[in-house]
Amino acid sequence: MRIDIQRNTGVSLSNQIYLSIVDRIRSGLLKEGLKLPSVRNLSKQLEVSLVTVVKAYNQLEQDGFITSIQGKGTFIKAKIIEEMGEKEVIPSYDWQLSLQDYLPRSQFARYHIAPQKVHLSSSMIDPKLLPNRYFESEVRQVLIENPELLSLYGNIQGDSQLRNEMSKYLKRSGVLSTPENILVTSGLQQGIDLIARTFVGPGDFVVMEAPTYPGAIDVFRGRGATILTVPVDKDGMRIDILQNVCEKHKPKVIFTIPTFHNPTGVVMTLKRRKQLLDIAQSIQCIIVEDDPCSEIYFEKEPPVTLKSMDQFGYVIYLRGLSKTIAPSCRIGILTASGSIFYRLLAAKANADLGSPLLTQKAILPLINSKRMVDHTKKLRTALKIRRDLVIDLLTRLSPDDVSWTIPEGGLNLWISLPSWIDSHILLSEAKKQQITFLPGSACYPVGQEYNHLRISYSYVNEELLTYGITTLCTILHDMISSKMISDNKPYF
Repeated sequence: MRIDIQRNTGVSLSNQIYLSIVDRIRSGLLKEGLKLPSVRNLSKQLEVSLVTVVKAYNQLEQDGFITSIQGKGTFIKAKIIEEMGEKEVIPSYDWQLSLQDYLPRSQFARYHIAPQKVHLSSSMIDPKLLPNRYFESEVRQVLIENPELLSLYGNIQGDSQLRNEMSKYLKRSGVLSTPENILVTSGLQQGIDLIARTFVGPGDFVVMEAPTYPGAIDVFRGRGATILTVPVDKDGMRIDILQNVCEKHKPKVIFTIPTFHNPTGVVMTLKRRKQLLDIAQSIQCIIVEDDPCSEIYFEKEPPVTLKSMDQFGYVIYLRGLSKTIAPSCRIGILTASGSIFYRLLAAKANADLGSPLLTQKAILPLINSKRMVDHTKKLRTALKIRRDLVIDLLTRLSPDDVSWTIPEGGLNLWISLPSWIDSHILLSEAKKQQITFLPGSACYPVGQEYNHLRISYSYVNEELLTYGITTLCTILHDMISSKMISDNKPYF
């Protein structure tokens, strides 16, 4: 079991060990009943004191993640793994812990697809809201006219026709990128991975918002980066705190989701976008601008992208198509300038030699068509109705100590619970009612907070949304009532 110890982050060594093991448990990388290394062996492996490991193990046991059995060792505890599903009866694979891996966490994969009736855990759009019949006819026509597509490899950079259309598409957002500076990726997740494997190595500083998109945390942690966090308020990333962080540590990458931030849904103001770009220029730092769904706005269009203001190539811009057009095609777009782009193109070649040609050609007729413009308008209306439904239900039914953001667009709503409520316990109860959501702890790179959760209102219909939110509120009322009874219980 590999744990990267970083001695210049301000986080105690024992807490780093604690968080690393918790991340692995939450990610399903450490299964129930698995035996952990002894205190002595782990302290030797990590080159830390016995006291440091003992402190970490004691905290893990106190919080219910592990259990120690005299004379036998320390084991992952069943109680804490409520989201892992049913127990597996398997032979002992304890020997595998001696094989070092480079996966400190993979929480997003565990929560991304959950087999529950009311699926509120993933930022996906209800398939019934997408133009499936129209897309089917377009794909059929593409294959009729070009049957050889099934026998051809695509260009590593991406289909030239698609890149031409994407150049026009991006221009509508103020991003002036030529087809030569566009790279087609297999979804935005691959774009993040290409950036990380190209520019980030062990010990490099990466700044991320707190909270942020779990899939990006998984990728940068997997590269051994030292992650520094900057909190988010109603106007986006706190630039004043970012300035202090950058003065103390010179980050190599700043990862941000400025438009309909995931998970909170907030929008970074234009003023802060300009300040962020100024900071990056002053310290010669890459900004990764993740933009999965800026077209899904409800009241007004969001501010211009960071990339549209970037004159000197500091911003790598990621734009997704999977949310609004065809999720099954897994098409994302990366655009960058100068040698940064060519290095990312080389990384793409190393990764997969190019995305599938068939899916690129299939999506090509849709991108700039009037049908898709009309579809996007209808999609905004449908998702706004669902967002408003969730807010109305929370306003009427949730306990007084529960609060939430009101997103101006996007697919997610961020809910904050009383500080003593662990959203994992809430999730365990919700699953009994066939409801799932994303626990907020998955969205924190360091210093996890457990009293938040992310609701994605975009995937299930109004009836299921009503059932899901109503049931969650009932569970919360029961949890709060139980605590009040417990707190008022007389002592004898």
